[in-house]
Amino acid sequence: MSEMQDQVKQDIPMIAFVACSGCAAGKKRFSEGCKSCADAVASGFQRGECKSGCVGVGSCVSVCKQGAMSIQDGRIVIDREKCNGCGDCAAEGVCPQGLIRMIPADATNFIPCSSTEEDEETVRATCGYGCIACGECTRACPQGAVSIVNNHAVIDYEKCVGCSACTVRCKKKIIVDTLHDLTVLKEKVAFVRCSGGERASAKYKELGIQDCREAAKLDAKALGLCADGCCGQGSCTAVCRYGAISVVNGTAVVDPEKCVGCRDCTYACPKHLITMVPYKGQKLVPCISSASKEEKEQVCASPCIGCEDCAKNCPCGAIYMEDNHAVIDHSLCENCHMCQYVCRNNVIKELEVPEYIYRQREALLLEEEGGNRS
Repeated sequence: MSEMQDQVKQDIPMIAFVACSGCAAGKKRFSEGCKSCADAVASGFQRGECKSGCVGVGSCVSVCKQGAMSIQDGRIVIDREKCNGCGDCAAEGVCPQGLIRMIPADATNFIPCSSTEEDEETVRATCGYGCIACGECTRACPQGAVSIVNNHAVIDYEKCVGCSACTVRCKKKIIVDTLHDLTVLKEKVAFVRCSGGERASAKYKELGIQDCREAAKLDAKALGLCADGCCGQGSCTAVCRYGAISVVNGTAVVDPEKCVGCRDCTYACPKHLITMVPYKGQKLVPCISSASKEEKEQVCASPCIGCEDCAKNCPCGAIYMEDNHAVIDHSLCENCHMCQYVCRNNVIKELEVPEYIYRQREALLLEEEGGNRS
């Protein structure tokens, strides 16, 4: 780099940034008995904790002369108005995990993770904010500003122009984007393929079970319940960082406007009932039971009975039968209402999308056919 380039870089206002937003590195445990972050790291991590994350003792807070750093709910928070970019907190030896970086003060995109873990499922189980190093952001960035370093994504702010490409493509939706709304910038949202978990939820609560994984281990048929339905104990709600999924009448329900498509809930469901569907107006079948019509009607008030009426009457050929329940091919569905008209049990749901979402998707060129509104 030339002397002139060095001078330009030095003249850019900088601000501190903590490349970790999670609480998976034993923060609560360390805060009770460690005098410094270095002591915490030296004492070692326990099974299931993130070995690369912030330990939250606050050594960086104590060196900040501007009072720009504080610990809030176990997280290091930086007051952008107070931080003058001195770099004291990022100096060698302050953060033993090397999590504090100096970045341009006008930066708008941030990746708050420094995990070096290679396994995606381990990352998801450990931390909701963990980068899974899928590489979608690197492939999407038109400026080549994002790269994978030690199994987590890193932004080169000399190249970043603050577009929404990495934000949209991030599978975990952990990229902080101060210019764009994550609840709008999404291609897919979660959908629970069950609408009749009320009986199961009530039964499991009666048995004193409060965890979906524990409920899934029981013989549902022996209990007179649907073997494929929602347990209704909220394992999915516990991992959702956006409050987009809740248990209503014993069944998990996703609010598509709040959901950002991170997929954490799909990993949390022991029955694999939650799937990702395109965020556009379309029809959905909330049932994956392979039982017979008679068996379904005995255990559920709203099952797909496999009558095939929807498949036979779909003008687009978008519906087919699989394991005794209807499945909709989203690439073919044109969002007409024929399947809903002919469904005997009124099972088929509609994913309604606000009109402004269509305009947003067109502006971002996310529609495959140039913003075609089916």
